[in-house]
Amino acid sequence: MKRIALTLLLGLAAIGTWAGDEIRLLVGTYTDSGSRGIYSLSFDQENGRASFLDSLEIKNPSYLNLSKDGRYIYAVSENNDTTAALNAIRFKSKTGKMKLLNTALTHGEDPCYAETNGRIALTANYTGGSMSVFPIGKDGKLGDTKAVHKGNLGGERPQQRTAHIHMARFLSDGHILATDFSADQLLLFRANGEEVSHEGVAGRLEKNSGPRHIELSKDEKTVYVMSELSGTVTVFSNEHGTLRRLQTIASDSVNGRGGADIHLSPDGKFLYSSNRLKADGISIFKVNPANGLLTKVGYQLTGIHPRNFCITPNGKYLLCACRDSNVIEVYSIDSESGSLTNTRQDILLKKPVCVKIAK
Repeated sequence: MKRIALTLLLGLAAIGTWAGDEIRLLVGTYTDSGSRGIYSLSFDQENGRASFLDSLEIKNPSYLNLSKDGRYIYAVSENNDTTAALNAIRFKSKTGKMKLLNTALTHGEDPCYAETNGRIALTANYTGGSMSVFPIGKDGKLGDTKAVHKGNLGGERPQQRTAHIHMARFLSDGHILATDFSADQLLLFRANGEEVSHEGVAGRLEKNSGPRHIELSKDEKTVYVMSELSGTVTVFSNEHGTLRRLQTIASDSVNGRGGADIHLSPDGKFLYSSNRLKADGISIFKVNPANGLLTKVGYQLTGIHPRNFCITPNGKYLLCACRDSNVIEVYSIDSESGSLTNTRQDILLKKPVCVKIAK
């Protein structure tokens, strides 16, 4: 079994040349168990092999995202106190090198998601129960927090006794969808330059769902929501930010209450969702091309606590960050059935919790 022990390869891996099948991976980690912070890797999406490029020391960068041009990384520091922050990082995709530009406080504890549209950046602050808004300068640096929008209550699970926002996602029409975890709903905002206004509730999920992550179809007419507490995927139709619930289908069938991440394959034929706490693994759904509805067609067991995963642009591999197994597992995807096969080309890292592709 080929295993790539990245923590031992510092300074040993060759950078290599930028080729058509070679992409860059960025990995965020928890740093309380020996990880440095963020790692960049080269990944060959033809043969599924990875090599280490660089690392950047940042505390608890549990989630990160890139600017559209790939020049900047925006990574949270998921701290449970007043040091919780968002970090702006310059990224050179050719070499994988990273450099911290500046840091801005989120004014909300445990930021667990970050996204940018180029003008502003957003963080979803889980314990803080809020969404923070940051202006971005022409040099990629963050300005001070411009606004903090609060979440709501309404669910009955113990985890819903305080407000939590878990994700905020830009739509191409200027709207923003945010998962209002404790109220079992999706909030709607609109971005206008550096200003973000609250426009109400976009859609509601079943009671005690705990909505966590959102995925969009390419035309954004279908919205998929992975719920943590119910372990279900909810399918909505989207009409300019107004969502109509079409389907709720089980991803977690063993009541683990640890639903996590969700992604479509690049061709839109299959949807994948990860489940934690019991029977840790990834559910596989076939997507009806006519209406976006789902049929469950498989399940793949993974390492422990598959918090986040990504799919390569060519649709050939799924990379799953298994936090408590200290590994990113590399799965090949069957283009006809959507099934996953472990290639055993593991990427070893302490506490990996976010893996992103730098396109």
